[in-house]
Amino acid sequence: MEKGLKLSKRDRIAIWFRSMFIQGSWNYERMQNGGWAFSMIPAIKRLYKTKEDRSAALQRHLEFFNTHPYVASPIIGVTLALEEERANGAPVDDKAIQGVKVGMMGPLAGIGDPLFWFTVKPILGALAASLAMSGNILGPILYFVLWNLIRMGFMWYSQELGYKAGSKITDDLSGGLLQDITKGASILGMFILGALVNRWVAVSFAPTVSEVKLDEGAYIDWENLPSGAEGIKTALEQQAAGRSLSEYNVTTLQDNFDSLIPGLAGLALTLLCMWLLRKKVSPIIMILGLFVLGIVFHVIGLM
Repeated sequence: MEKGLKLSKRDRIAIWFRSMFIQGSWNYERMQNGGWAFSMIPAIKRLYKTKEDRSAALQRHLEFFNTHPYVASPIIGVTLALEEERANGAPVDDKAIQGVKVGMMGPLAGIGDPLFWFTVKPILGALAASLAMSGNILGPILYFVLWNLIRMGFMWYSQELGYKAGSKITDDLSGGLLQDITKGASILGMFILGALVNRWVAVSFAPTVSEVKLDEGAYIDWENLPSGAEGIKTALEQQAAGRSLSEYNVTTLQDNFDSLIPGLAGLALTLLCMWLLRKKVSPIIMILGLFVLGIVFHVIGLM
């Protein structure tokens, strides 16, 4: 397919610059959707000429989106290629574009934190701190310059990589490649999100089911410990040897649930929220409802 409409490098630079503010209108309902739509505006203006087409494209990109802010760039690149093909008449529908976005944002989100927050930032911070502690003003300056060069360079080149990869994907639209990638990315994304439910959703029931007094010697006798540092050392040694911190073995309702299926309550809450979303319940209403229920359950001692 010969392309009559094509994004220029200037357009892509404008999109890259705007993507640095993807967190600028973060919200609890659709998270980064406002920043994402803001980033896509130069492409929408270039590719679509009528008010109706531009409005439809903008609405399309106001759907839910959330990932690490720096690794959003390759997703933006792929999306730009898909929008370019769509504007030139290729059979790329809203579902395909949103499916690729959702499918990529989950796996890439897991890359962003270890790469930037746990690797690059600590290394640069340690280097800058060592200089600053010796009184060298280059410490903070070096940190600021290197961090932004790495961040901005990664965002630009990964966006370009995604744009070029997206163009290759759309070369075989008739063969169903895009549909296969969309389906695979969606499955992988949902699998990653499902695996993270136990980490993200924490529910703990407080009621005590049973309270059994332990035999003497099975717990730390705090009253007869030596005073001072020696007492602390003795207590730590006894705990390491397997003694309980309390003379009672307390089993809570949450312990019983965990013995059946760890994370069962969190999974049930997640499925309930998904069901409510399918029933068109507003996420804001759900957040407020969970907030109120959490307070009430804590007051009555259930959680």
